[in-house]
Amino acid sequence: MAKSSVILVAACALVDADGRVLLSQRPEGKKLAGLWEFPGGKVEPGETPEDALIRELMEELGVTTKADCLAPLTFASHGYEDFHLLMPLYVCRRFEGPARGLEGQAIKWVKPRDMRAYPMPPADEPLISHLIDLL
Repeated sequence: MAKSSVILVAACALVDADGRVLLSQRPEGKKLAGLWEFPGGKVEPGETPEDALIRELMEELGVTTKADCLAPLTFASHGYEDFHLLMPLYVCRRFEGPARGLEGQAIKWVKPRDMRAYPMPPADEPLISHLIDLL
């Protein structure tokens, strides 16, 4: 059996003043299109997960934050058919700018207890319980 490559992706639970978490819908044309996920993206060579999140949050949502505003919460380790995903999940309560879908994606602020109503990729779904316990 061939070993699949491990891909490091950083994800962020942006939390607003009402305790809601931002979910982003994967756009048409991407793998797992239509599913809701935590914003973030691949960690590029030479980047830390925090650097990747700062970059991705700006590119995807127009939101700025700093590394010391990103608190690691948990992680997902999930084997997809053609790769293995390792995804640390950070919580961020301090950020600037109204979040908006800059890549054409739908976004929604959701209470953690209501997240299971939104279909998510297999790696993201188990992370919900950590947010319910936290928030």
